[in-house]
Amino acid sequence: MRGRRWIWTIALVALGLLLLSAHRITSTEVVLFCVILPSIILHELAHGWVALAFGDDTAKRAGRLSLNPMAHVDPIGSVLVPALMILGGFGWFGWAKPVPVNLARLRSPRNQGVIVSLAGPFTNIILAGLAAVLFRAFGGLSILESGAPAPLWAQILFSLGLVNMWLAIFNMLPIPPLDGSVLVERALPARWWPRYLRLRRFMLPIVVIAVIIAADVHTGGTSLLGRFSVDTENWWLHLLGAPT
Repeated sequence: MRGRRWIWTIALVALGLLLLSAHRITSTEVVLFCVILPSIILHELAHGWVALAFGDDTAKRAGRLSLNPMAHVDPIGSVLVPALMILGGFGWFGWAKPVPVNLARLRSPRNQGVIVSLAGPFTNIILAGLAAVLFRAFGGLSILESGAPAPLWAQILFSLGLVNMWLAIFNMLPIPPLDGSVLVERALPARWWPRYLRLRRFMLPIVVIAVIIAADVHTGGTSLLGRFSVDTENWWLHLLGAPT
């Protein structure tokens, strides 16, 4: 299985290099892809780290608290889907292999389970905040205002913040299995919770289908997903203090 992940990753990286050399993709798209992968991996790692702090060592025993990206890469969700989304101009959707969490091992499953779930989006917010601070500290705002071509470091920091803001907002939607659904789950009667958690594991395909539909349904000449991405970018520019 591990060898298969390496083959998938190498093949897709090689394809990306070929497309870049043939001028089929831009350097901006390459930067976006390169920042989304570590962002979604750190998002997943945060769940495992917080779960461990609350008494659940499932992820640790599975070797999933490693910073080695190959332990977390899902060939479809971490490579293929983000690449297609970025190349299609639809946004920055993707996922890593979910870090295993056994809520029953938490000291307070219902309460600490909320914190474990929110740790992912919170990590994305921290990364976006760090990118904003560094971007402004190194003069990135003046580059934006001048309209001059941005150097690579500015592209990376700008994209890092934008992608992580998008991931944080998207993951806070109260739709299972997105992290924001934990707020709805916490309001459910305790007797419903075990059955709900069993159903929750099978909800990801529904979310993926919803994203595909949102990318295809257009209003005012822009897809719903495209509108979401544009609004997120405008908000990000506003937070940086740049004109939108």
